[in-house]
Amino acid sequence: MKRLIFAILLCLLASSAFAKEVVYVYNWSEYIPEQVLSNFEKETGIKVIYTTYDSNEVMYSKVKVLGGKGYDVIFPSTYYVNRMQKEGLLTPLNKKLLPNIKNMEPSLMNKPYDEGNKYSVPYLWGSTSLAINSDFVDEKKANTYRILWDSKYKGKVILTDDLREVFHIALRILGYSGNETDPEKIKKAYELLRKLRPNVRVYNSDSPKVPFINGEVTLGLTFNGEMYAAAQENPAIKYIYPKEGAIFWVDSMCIPKGSKNVANAHKFINYIMKPEVAKLISEEVGYPSPNKAGVALLDKSVRTNATIYPPLSIIKQGEFQLDVGDAIKVYEKYWNLLKSGK
Repeated sequence: MKRLIFAILLCLLASSAFAKEVVYVYNWSEYIPEQVLSNFEKETGIKVIYTTYDSNEVMYSKVKVLGGKGYDVIFPSTYYVNRMQKEGLLTPLNKKLLPNIKNMEPSLMNKPYDEGNKYSVPYLWGSTSLAINSDFVDEKKANTYRILWDSKYKGKVILTDDLREVFHIALRILGYSGNETDPEKIKKAYELLRKLRPNVRVYNSDSPKVPFINGEVTLGLTFNGEMYAAAQENPAIKYIYPKEGAIFWVDSMCIPKGSKNVANAHKFINYIMKPEVAKLISEEVGYPSPNKAGVALLDKSVRTNATIYPPLSIIKQGEFQLDVGDAIKVYEKYWNLLKSGK
């Protein structure tokens, strides 16, 4: 009996010790294959506690309210990396714990928003641009964001639930940079977006492919990966790079300042940077990988698909999002007015 009790106690202690090996991951919705998470758990013995968000604003607000606590790995977009590190919400990465960083594409590293990648490592990159259902929208006329304002598409337009992206298209139409900081120019963009409101059916950054597939919307501003997936179900759904240029972004892996499992967070980030893991993520999710070694493993049909990997000429025509500093407060003011119908 004593031996049985002793064995049970040993099991309980082992189970308790194992349970402590966790990593809390907070990521965008539908942004990583389940297989990647389960394989990481099998390989490391670290349990992944996984939750999702549908916008940078939601993620940022939650992390800020918690003082950087509660999560171990987060995935902010380009300009939010800069903003969060300035506000002391991120902890510096220990490169010695990230040997797989050697696999990353140099052109996507050491950017102004995080020089030397002190706080971030790219996870995926991609674009936000115009998408249409060609059964209802003339592809020849969809070479400009202006088509979204056409009255024939009343209640048929989808926009991302992202203030910077939505304002970006209006700013570009007006001839300004999508990274504009002038309050007057941002106001002009808001006035233009007010005229678009009757056409907008939904703001969706969670799973925008669903309204397209269901026929709820026929055109809009959305992500390349989502439209790549949507086109697999309905080839009439097309992703287009209009003359004003696409929005380009990088989503990065960061460790919040209050992380309680920093070592496990580094193990998770390093695992994601394995070439075979990066390949699987890019194939399943439909976004381009910043992992040079991983891209080399991709099937040619994926590497040459312009929706996922646009040619350099398209990239040069567009803009990567940058931090706009205090001007974000101006954007937020007009965004709230826009969403409230004022």
